[in-house]
Amino acid sequence: MKKLKAALLIFISSVLLAACSAGHATPDVPVFQTGVDPEEWATVPSGAFQMGQFNEQVNISYNYQIMITEVTNRQYAAFLNQAMEDGSITITGDEISGYYQGDDFHAGRHEVEIIPGNYIYYLLDETDSRIVYDGYQFSVKTGYDDHPVTMVSWFGAQAYASYYEWRLPTEAEWEKAARGTDGRPYPWGNGIGPDYANYYNSSDPFEEGTGAIGNTTPAGFYNGKTYGGFDTQDCASPYGVYDMAGNVWEWTADIYTGTHLRYLRGGSKASYGYDLRAWTRNSAHPAFCGPDTGFRVVK
Repeated sequence: MKKLKAALLIFISSVLLAACSAGHATPDVPVFQTGVDPEEWATVPSGAFQMGQFNEQVNISYNYQIMITEVTNRQYAAFLNQAMEDGSITITGDEISGYYQGDDFHAGRHEVEIIPGNYIYYLLDETDSRIVYDGYQFSVKTGYDDHPVTMVSWFGAQAYASYYEWRLPTEAEWEKAARGTDGRPYPWGNGIGPDYANYYNSSDPFEEGTGAIGNTTPAGFYNGKTYGGFDTQDCASPYGVYDMAGNVWEWTADIYTGTHLRYLRGGSKASYGYDLRAWTRNSAHPAFCGPDTGFRVVK
């Protein structure tokens, strides 16, 4: 099967996933303990909420749990090591890939057929790849254990979720977990500033040496603590979920008729503040691996 590389990706959103991120140098990364545990889950109760920019009433008829942070490099490296041991992944050069069962094809005008086969999960040896492989096992670059995993495709995110019998959130599940039921645009309420989230030119301690597009911040960094003189607001969503605005775009589960594209939510370190609003969407080919894309899971 022809490899699906980043150069072949199709964007339909006005917000570019990779923006200007590729190619910046990786400086020594500061290490802070946030006190937020990436292994914890939050419960989102059933019921209606206001979805989208124009607050459409949408009902989710079941309770569900969502990870309180994005999946971290440490967690994804552990998955890769387990999957390597049981033969679930293939390592070819700088690509980690695995099997995907394919999608129904409806011959949409711009739809690309996704047939059963091996697809890329993760790209190694890129400037923004934080997971390394020494020929025997996967490990994380120093300082990045608790940062969200990046350079992971939708296929790679979906594979992680299903490996542990979890799943990616639907767009509706993601948005409700991010904004609650009162129609707020951001997880914490109204308005945004550099102490609320990791976004373009937000001047957090991890931005030094990387330019305005910045670097990822550790899971749960914006929790009201002060790190090396940098003050943060406690920016958890109404359900106690962190980083649902900024840091990395997050893959969602929905597969829509007539398109092969997958949708992402939340904005990233390379996004402007208005693109961190909970209803903002982005999209990419499911094989896209970018420095600003990650994910979280639900069950």
